[in-house]
Amino acid sequence: MLNIVLFGPPGAGKGTQAASLVEKYRLVHLSTGDILRSELAAQTKLGTEAKLFMDKGELVPDAVVIGMIESKLDQNPSANGFIFDGFPRTTAQAEALDDLLRRKKTSITGMLALEVEKEELIKRLQGRGKISGRADDQDIAIIENRINVYNRETAPVIDYYSSQGKFRAVQGMGSIEAIFDRLCLAVDTLK
Repeated sequence: MLNIVLFGPPGAGKGTQAASLVEKYRLVHLSTGDILRSELAAQTKLGTEAKLFMDKGELVPDAVVIGMIESKLDQNPSANGFIFDGFPRTTAQAEALDDLLRRKKTSITGMLALEVEKEELIKRLQGRGKISGRADDQDIAIIENRINVYNRETAPVIDYYSSQGKFRAVQGMGSIEAIFDRLCLAVDTLK
């Protein structure tokens, strides 16, 4: 089973590249944002539990998110593997994901981290904001804060996977096609 953590700062192109990787390698895309929205819409037990926290402006606890991921794994028993997009965001989440996968008799094959210069991230996010209308993608101060939060709180997950020999840095600059080719080379070294 090919299980990939697709990693990188906001605006690195994870969502764009995940769609192509899913198609090429016949994987299941697990975006925690998408999972959360679908659980809320379906009014599942986990969705209802998550809503209690969200309504108070609090982060959804790791245990609830892991429960949602476990549900998606269970719904796809014959999958070739999974792409984890937007999760894990902390070392504690990476450890919880490893524990879950161990119980499912599988593991993370590798972490592919898209590396993109800060100026390019800002440019991409502002471009996305113009198209999507997302306020958080249009305000430079918010964009810079999101990048700083990533560097401070999320980037340490790289060390976690590096210590396991599973980390692969991938140059995230250039055309979508060139970045995809580099990601495929990295995936093929994992298999």
